[in-house]
Amino acid sequence: MSRKTASRAGHIVMAATTALLATAAAQPAWSGAREQARRMHDRIAGVPPTDAVLTQMAADISGGSPATAAQRAMANSSFYNVTLKNFAAPWTNRDQSVFVPLNDYTATVIGMVRDDVDFSTLLSADLVYVANTPGAPAYSAAGNAHYQYLDDNSVDLKAALQPQTQSGLLGLPVAATAGILTTRGASQAFFINGTNRAMFRFTMLNHLCHDMDQVSDTTRPTDRIRQDVSRSPGGDSRVFLNNCVGCHSGMDPMAQAFAFYNFNEATGRLEYTANAVQPKYLINSDNFKPGYVTVDDHWDNYWRKGPNQKLGWDASLSGSGTGAKSLGQELGRSDAFAQCQVEKVFKAMCLREPGNAADRAEVQQVKNSFKSGGYKMKQVFADTAAYCMGD
Repeated sequence: MSRKTASRAGHIVMAATTALLATAAAQPAWSGAREQARRMHDRIAGVPPTDAVLTQMAADISGGSPATAAQRAMANSSFYNVTLKNFAAPWTNRDQSVFVPLNDYTATVIGMVRDDVDFSTLLSADLVYVANTPGAPAYSAAGNAHYQYLDDNSVDLKAALQPQTQSGLLGLPVAATAGILTTRGASQAFFINGTNRAMFRFTMLNHLCHDMDQVSDTTRPTDRIRQDVSRSPGGDSRVFLNNCVGCHSGMDPMAQAFAFYNFNEATGRLEYTANAVQPKYLINSDNFKPGYVTVDDHWDNYWRKGPNQKLGWDASLSGSGTGAKSLGQELGRSDAFAQCQVEKVFKAMCLREPGNAADRAEVQQVKNSFKSGGYKMKQVFADTAAYCMGD
């Protein structure tokens, strides 16, 4: 073959290859209903579907009802034992690790999703989920053996979990129960030692998707900042005014809601001292004697004014209250709480953050439906999985 002929042949092959790649790129990689159904099931349940379920899901998708297909996938027990467990596990510990045992915090999230419980009550309900499983140790307010057994034996959480009241199992007054905030799992992680500010910070991070640096506001009053915060760190008052105030002026008035709570390492359980402020709220008082002295569990939300109005506080609530339950209602009814849940589900189902205008519009639409439809998390999973089924 001459050099000229070879060159022409090479151009023909290259042109054909380019055309083939262009045609392939123009076609969705997961265009078939069965392929979309399989991918949807894998993401929702973490396991392959049976052929019968796959056929039903494909028919739903072909019929224009992908959310119905997603609901079928959620009927698989692995959605609860694997997907939801891994979804909630990072919220239960300071390292935000998924590699932690099942506990009452995670089980309560799973149960609330399964039962379509109003998820805005996650931070305020008198609720905890336990299992009625032969051979399992009884629930204990002083240990995690009950949930460790469920974990070690791969007990079907969809079938086994049953709702109970924290007031009944933990002996808390109903008014002192605050959803997952007063579970043993959360208490052990966030009420231990310290000043109870950790519970507030991780609640903001895990359930409103804002860490403290994102809500820093140096324009709020400083009258409720506790004595333990130095007003001149390193001898420089500008550090306090330009940095410390940003977090503490809003956090301290709200973290006061936890003034009667502690995790007692000696007994291994949540401790609630009604009408008696925990000593941790009064430590390091010499750092700034004129600072605020906590005398009760009354809280105020100073972020209802200023830039953190953007968190979307519920106008039907007053922005003030007593104890963890009412604070949980304040946080759980915020627009930021609803937005956070939808964004977390989006990442879990789409395997990415919302990245463009279409994604952001979908998140907004799902959030609006979530709020208007009674805060049902299964619907959030279904709608989001349907949106991402072609990814």
